[in-house]
Amino acid sequence: NLFPPQHLDDDTVLESNWITENNVQHSVSQTTKTARKPYCSYTQQTLSKREQEEQEMLLGAIQWPNPPDGKIAFAQSTDPTHSDFVIVKPNRFFEVGDELEILVRMKDFQGKPKQYGGDYLLARIHSPQLKAGATGRVVDSHNGLYKVFFTLLWPGEVKVSVSLVHPSEAIQVLLRLREERPDRVYFKSSFKSGRYSETTECNVCLPGDLPVCNFTDLYTGEPWFCYKPRKLSCASRISHAKGGYLKGLLTQEESLFFQSDVNIKRPILPSGPDSVTVKPKAITDSSSVDRAEDPTASPSGYYYEDQWRSRTHWIHNFNKSDDIIECLQGKVVHLFGDSTIRQWFEYLTAFVPDLVEFNLRSPKNVGPFMSVDLKHNILLKFRCHGPPIRFSTVFSSELHYIANELNSIVGGRNTVIAITIWSHFSTFPVELYIRRLRNIRRSVIQLLDRSPETLIVIRTANVQELGPEVSLFNSDWYSFQLDSVMRKMFSGIAVHFVDAWEMSVAHYLPHNLHPHKVIVKNQIDAFLSYVCPLQT
Repeated sequence: NLFPPQHLDDDTVLESNWITENNVQHSVSQTTKTARKPYCSYTQQTLSKREQEEQEMLLGAIQWPNPPDGKIAFAQSTDPTHSDFVIVKPNRFFEVGDELEILVRMKDFQGKPKQYGGDYLLARIHSPQLKAGATGRVVDSHNGLYKVFFTLLWPGEVKVSVSLVHPSEAIQVLLRLREERPDRVYFKSSFKSGRYSETTECNVCLPGDLPVCNFTDLYTGEPWFCYKPRKLSCASRISHAKGGYLKGLLTQEESLFFQSDVNIKRPILPSGPDSVTVKPKAITDSSSVDRAEDPTASPSGYYYEDQWRSRTHWIHNFNKSDDIIECLQGKVVHLFGDSTIRQWFEYLTAFVPDLVEFNLRSPKNVGPFMSVDLKHNILLKFRCHGPPIRFSTVFSSELHYIANELNSIVGGRNTVIAITIWSHFSTFPVELYIRRLRNIRRSVIQLLDRSPETLIVIRTANVQELGPEVSLFNSDWYSFQLDSVMRKMFSGIAVHFVDAWEMSVAHYLPHNLHPHKVIVKNQIDAFLSYVCPLQT
């Protein structure tokens, strides 16, 4: 029987030899630094000094302000209805390029001003007639007041909208769940030999001392365990699937912080005007797009007439299938990640008539998928990332890690790669996500080193529709934290970004885990504009 690695004291290095089912010996070196819950294998990382420093820097950068000690009663928690915002100097002269500042004032359900920060807000400016929109940058003053800064990017009447995604009191619950209940989504695997089959539970870490199968990846060290079937061997695993979601995670008091019509994604209304008039800029300034790509710049772009305009690179519109064919002719396009990048595969396959899906007999919505245009020599492929992944059923033989896939790609100027990985990590401590990105980043750097002309694009996370239950597993706050980590870890590397986050926040359509087709089209335009940049 294979057990997960035992817990080690700080700074000890253990050379453990374990035997796999087919009696091949592997040597695994393990050490741990962070003081964490012992049974979880994310404590079993061998981190170099640089990796340890980076991890601490990343965890420090996403630290969220705590409310004062002690339990906060629901009546003292943030109430979006009592809260309001004001535009600072709404009547001054504004022109394109200026900054607009607003002040958000938080109050509790008794109408008393909040004395501490930590609420999670989203804000945008928009002009509905122009189908224009952009996101704002929220600054927490830690005293119940928040400043939001917008860059005014188009002329006309510009409206401000602010919403409370979660009160600070709810964020504390989400933090607790992330650290203490990484088991709140569970997974399962089927094992089969002849006609006999068994199903057992699987996860990144399995508590207790039942025998387990160790499916930790030999190349990346990514941990994955399943309880050992009673009669079958670990080698007989045939598939992976989502098991389900745990219920009853909250106390009655905590559940009050997660109410759809009360304090999840509720608008905060203005006290006074909610719009300003913006005049065109006197001199046309074309240098605004001429900046280096910075994944942390805000805002990275804006909508105008329902088309996304990036502030860091020229986006041209691929409105005809011939435009896409001309761009992708002779290329192999690899899409790696979750269902939000599978949308790219589906959009391109549906939009380009010559791109025909080749039936690999893969499970619906799971993949892998492949579309081919023989006439123009285009190959488009989608493959999901490795576990944890909450897909219906993935064959064990198709459970591949992105880092390993990248290591098997030759690369070159006709190779295009797009990656997204975020949503399925929201229920786990952030260290697990950092490890996954570290492995992917290492493979990205090696690929660019051997084939510098390879084009690599990362699609960021996006916001989604939230209710009381979804919030506990997939809150935008979790996604925002992971996305912040991803942007920091990949900044300064020769990859490009499609800012799906801002594209989903800035748009007028309701938030959706799988954004509407018009938003996907804008993502594709941004993506293809990297593949085939305009010769300016």
